[in-house]
Amino acid sequence: MATLKYLNGYSPSLQQQVQALIDKNQLGSWLEQRYPPQTQHLIQSDAALYEYTQRLKQQHMRSSDPVSKVFFDTRMHVIDNALGQHQFVSRVQGSKLKRKNEIKVSAILKTLPEPLLRMVVVHELAHLREKEHNKSFYQLCQHMEADYHQLELDLRLFLTLRG
Repeated sequence: MATLKYLNGYSPSLQQQVQALIDKNQLGSWLEQRYPPQTQHLIQSDAALYEYTQRLKQQHMRSSDPVSKVFFDTRMHVIDNALGQHQFVSRVQGSKLKRKNEIKVSAILKTLPEPLLRMVVVHELAHLREKEHNKSFYQLCQHMEADYHQLELDLRLFLTLRG
């Protein structure tokens, strides 16, 4: 059985199911059924990603700190085990401390279905309130995206398919 590096934290039973799909060369068609071509998106620029992120933030997290910058990062690779990243940048300007929140998203998400992009953006937005991956963090993710855990698994399946 091949190593399913993106599925390490999942049960052996699930890993066996995925391996069976891979062995039968059916993982791609299974994902295509779940995410038909109309789930692709037109969010291809940093400006469009910023607007998309701001809409999600406005819908679910109005009172959270503002996000000053959101962009696609072509240097962010799955090898780093991250498809999104948040940064809290603090700078001293005169006698004031200025904080900025920045979110970067792997450019690979330009080619994946919109629900998977939304899951990564929701994940990074949740870090505005919860810095650690704890119970509160995942509850917030599920508040913003009810299918959060399923979408995370599906994203891992797409990554597995791509190798």
